[in-house]
Amino acid sequence: MSVKIRLQRHGKKGKPFYWVVAADARSKRDGRYLEKIGTYNPNTNPATIDLNLDSAVKWLHNGAQPTDTARAILSYKGALLKHHLDGGVRKGALTQEQADAKLTEWLEAKAGKVNAKKDGLTKAQADAKAKALKAEQEVNAKRIAAAAQAEADAIAAAQAEEAASTEEEAPAAEENNEEAQA
Repeated sequence: MSVKIRLQRHGKKGKPFYWVVAADARSKRDGRYLEKIGTYNPNTNPATIDLNLDSAVKWLHNGAQPTDTARAILSYKGALLKHHLDGGVRKGALTQEQADAKLTEWLEAKAGKVNAKKDGLTKAQADAKAKALKAEQEVNAKRIAAAAQAEADAIAAAQAEEAASTEEEAPAAEENNEEAQA
């Protein structure tokens, strides 16, 4: 029986969520599987991967072949490195302690990179939010200034209109006074 480590799709339309499983190569994509090794959620940034490292390495030792995407996931989480280091221990090139030390060093470096990416994303998001707030404040200030200018123009126009009407009334009143005296 040929065993594959592959993804099994779950989740709703447009929001995929995958299980990483060890399954018979002849079974359907979402069909029967031998063991669930982990999960993979590509909807988050960075993608969330939860993998049972020992179980994945056990299946790799037993000859399971990962698909391309599953291989990328196993490589990202260090399962392929652990499998490689275990091969070196079996051949006598390394001791188990040396292999474990190399693996933990690599895992710590990888965790540092992932945390740096998360920090960069949150910083970029905060910068974008601050920039949008500043732009909104500038637009609000321009709108308030334009409203004040329009109000000042309306007051000036009303005063000019009032002055013009008083000028028209004054000569008319003088003419009335002259007619009344005559």
